[in-house]
Amino acid sequence: MKNLILTASLFAILTTNIFSKEIKNIVIYSAIKTDQNIQDSTASVEVITDIELKEKHFTNLSEALNSVVGLDMTSNGGLGQASFVRIDGMHYTTTLVLIDGVIYNDITNGSAFLEHIQISDIKQIEIIKGAQSGIWGVNSSGGVINIITKNPKVGFFYGGAVELGSFGFMKTDARLSYKNESFYLKTNYNNTKTDGITAKAPKHKDILKYEDDKYSSKTISAKTGFQINETNKIDLSYKSIQSKTQYDGTNTKEDKSEITLKNQFSKINYNHIDSFNRVDIYAKQSTFNRKDPQGWTKEFDGQIQEYGFKSKIPYKDENFLIWGVDKKNYKQTKEYKIKYQDDGLFLTNQNIFDLSGKLIFTQAIRHDRYSKFEDKTTGKIGVSYIKENWTTNANYGTGYKAPSLYEISNSSKDELSPESVKSLDISVKYKDTKIRYFQNKIDDLISYNNNGTAFDFSDDYFENTQGVSTIKGYELSYKKSFFEDILLTFGYTAIDAKDKDNKSLGRVAKELLKVSVDYYGIKKTHIGLYSKYVGERYDQLDKQGEQTGRYTTANMVLNYEIDKRTKIYGKIDNITDKYYQTIDGYATYPRAYYVGLDYQF
Repeated sequence: MKNLILTASLFAILTTNIFSKEIKNIVIYSAIKTDQNIQDSTASVEVITDIELKEKHFTNLSEALNSVVGLDMTSNGGLGQASFVRIDGMHYTTTLVLIDGVIYNDITNGSAFLEHIQISDIKQIEIIKGAQSGIWGVNSSGGVINIITKNPKVGFFYGGAVELGSFGFMKTDARLSYKNESFYLKTNYNNTKTDGITAKAPKHKDILKYEDDKYSSKTISAKTGFQINETNKIDLSYKSIQSKTQYDGTNTKEDKSEITLKNQFSKINYNHIDSFNRVDIYAKQSTFNRKDPQGWTKEFDGQIQEYGFKSKIPYKDENFLIWGVDKKNYKQTKEYKIKYQDDGLFLTNQNIFDLSGKLIFTQAIRHDRYSKFEDKTTGKIGVSYIKENWTTNANYGTGYKAPSLYEISNSSKDELSPESVKSLDISVKYKDTKIRYFQNKIDDLISYNNNGTAFDFSDDYFENTQGVSTIKGYELSYKKSFFEDILLTFGYTAIDAKDKDNKSLGRVAKELLKVSVDYYGIKKTHIGLYSKYVGERYDQLDKQGEQTGRYTTANMVLNYEIDKRTKIYGKIDNITDKYYQTIDGYATYPRAYYVGLDYQF
């Protein structure tokens, strides 16, 4: 393993860069709730661009996130089964997932259903690492993932795509947009379905001998906007995700369990710009509905309503101040019949100084008043110094994670306490090589106690682990091109995750290594090879349960541009047909083949 890392590192250092201009010009929106050049952000940020999404042809968001350094994905089976992301080893419920700023995390269990998000309409995916509660509030103590959807270009456009693959996979996309100086409208439709594989299978058993669990989803999204005059505009967006997922309960060979999901996300934003400030007044709503007739809970039904005001006030050249208020109403009406409110007040300031180099200093503070939990004040400080080819970043933040409605209702006590997080990360970057250290200290970690049993829930409950749990580690990343037609990307992460008794936390990989090579030396052709190594990872606390790590997988993609409007592609996932499980007892795909066509008019 160490020899592989050393070899990849030495190979990377010998290369020369042609992609830095594109990276430097990326505008991000999630680090401090406003648009800024990525170079002016003090936060630890990773971005997946639309170019990467087009070139690598990820099947869904889960697969795209799995390519990012420091992120690890686990799932309860194949396509469409529940998927979970860990940023720097932190639990998936500590990551706030947004679609254009609208909350995507289900309030019932705190999870974001990443497996249902298709990538055809995505402009870029922003991953902000470390505690972000000082910016975004509750349930962002591990980080933020904001999915930015595409805006239309001036004129009238329409297009579509189709992809076919192994295990009865079929995906179709259609898109339509129009834009002029005062109005725009964009719509997208996606239909994905597959015969799938079995969700559950005992380890080392042939998954093809078990019943397949089918999956289908339909996504409809729309954006529209009106430029009232030079200083005022209104933007509206809507997204509907509907899916049906078969899964295995206790009988993997004959089980016909199925979850039906209907989620809707909407937003209206009024924007005003004058000589003093830029103002946004907005209303957002996230609606969740899941029906699981064969499950322990038959129906989940929740809603988040958010109203807010935000003002950005620039001063003294590049400096600015952001302040605002927001109100969130959380409610679950059918199963748990719980509701509570969160009133927030936030203030963020950023200064840029010229000190023989560029010094960027960001400060943020936020106060939340909860109707169900104790009030909480969180904050964040970030500093970045840029001089010639060197960039140094440091961030310290505090985070807050409230227990989900499911955790509250299945607690061993009357009430669970929220988690509190103190987060630190420091990074040094020279040209295209970066090394980063991170540390998260978690008070009152919410953990799941199943008394050593995997499927007997009679004595299961959630509880707070008293004391401080620590997740720390470092990462080395590199992105460079050489010979003007080969791009190498390398990322290595080492994680040490322990509870207060120095016991290793379950489902956290000790090491992650991701290496990709993209070749553009043939006219109109792109060939990509992407590999991932997952180190030691046990399914339960203190290295108990099954080993679900120590494996390497590789994918390959081939793109060919017929003309400016039409592209075809093929890809092979899990080239070596590697057998592995990310969660004990849940199957993963063997080797799979896909072909696709994308056209634009």
